[in-house]
Amino acid sequence: MNTGSSLRDVTRPYVAAFASRFLQMLQYRTAALAGFATQCWWGGIKVMIFAAFYGGSAIAGASTSMSLAQAITYTWLAQGLLVLLPWLGDPEVAQAVRTGAVAYDRLRPVDAYTLWFTRSAGWIAARLLPRVVLMAAFAAVALPLAGLGDWAWQLPPSVAAGAAFMLSMVFALLLSTSMVMLLNVAATAALNERGISAVATPAVIVLSGNLLPLALLPDAWQTALLIQPLAGLMDIPARLYFGQLSGWQAVGGLGLQCFWTVVLVAFGRFTMGRTMRSLQIQGG
Repeated sequence: MNTGSSLRDVTRPYVAAFASRFLQMLQYRTAALAGFATQCWWGGIKVMIFAAFYGGSAIAGASTSMSLAQAITYTWLAQGLLVLLPWLGDPEVAQAVRTGAVAYDRLRPVDAYTLWFTRSAGWIAARLLPRVVLMAAFAAVALPLAGLGDWAWQLPPSVAAGAAFMLSMVFALLLSTSMVMLLNVAATAALNERGISAVATPAVIVLSGNLLPLALLPDAWQTALLIQPLAGLMDIPARLYFGQLSGWQAVGGLGLQCFWTVVLVAFGRFTMGRTMRSLQIQGG
């Protein structure tokens, strides 16, 4: 009983930080709708590009690692999961660094890294959930009703694939947050987040599989692409969704997500500790 009470007392501030940030971000409905509309537009363009690519006479009968239906589903899935991509740090942390309010987090009787981590996780989750729901309603429900079933978001091939995908999404959220934390620490050290985001964005877009499914890249690159950390944000969840990773391969994919999350959290804690010890607050 005492152990349970102690655990609740320890985790209470972090749960409260996650919940408050999550509820705060859910209030920005206009931003969510605007982002959804933009993602539908770009998703439609990418679907048409894939349709033209797969319809080319040179590959019409060729065997590929991803069918046209899977490529289309991947496109809608990637558009719904876009906010998982860590191409910018938490704006709340960036503002605290610019104003010097980061000093307050150093004085709170909680672990600063865990506090920032839970805040950032709430920030990501609150933007992710409504956009995924809206994208699924549009691409999986509205498009078939409009007679565009060939361009629709298809369901996973089995219940097991769907369950593995859902579990993978939890791990992807944690992995994304661990990467955002590295951007937060880098912004704290540099006192500016713009240059860091400009450098991170191209690598994140390409290596996560957002620009092009990693499965469509050269076969010789597949092992290296699969084991790098950014694959855990979009590529591994998609492979699980399509049933391309099953059995022990699915366990291995989930294990890669967990492995990189642990590594990046450990590295983030180390770098944040060094940064905070040498941090000088502007104006005081």
